[in-house]
Amino acid sequence: MKLQFTIEGGNFSNAGHAASEIKKMLKQLGIEARCIRNIVIAMYEAEVNVVAHAFEGQILVDIETDKITTEIIDKGPGIPDIELAMQEGYSTASKKVREMGFGAGMGLPNIKKNTDEFYIESTVNSGTTLKMINYF
Repeated sequence: MKLQFTIEGGNFSNAGHAASEIKKMLKQLGIEARCIRNIVIAMYEAEVNVVAHAFEGQILVDIETDKITTEIIDKGPGIPDIELAMQEGYSTASKKVREMGFGAGMGLPNIKKNTDEFYIESTVNSGTTLKMINYF
């Protein structure tokens, strides 16, 4: 099953929509609750990152019998130093984003922690692509 969602940069009221929809589908498929939790946490963090840092993004989801593969592709400023961005607590979030309760610098580390496989590529002034795989 292949699904696609669009993320609007700056629209925090819609952040988490894709994660919520995927959670419902995985429950209907009878996937283990702990596995669903990990997938939803990673997806939510990725959605919030796009909303907070990029102009727009796409989430591509491929649900197979033994795994879910999620790609998040955004158009935005990119990440100049991925190694630094992967450190817990490091954040480039604006003051406005932090005042809303986001931007604590835990997004990328939480995504990695909650996925079985995690890949990230980024080009400055172009965007970032995340690929997450969780096995059932």
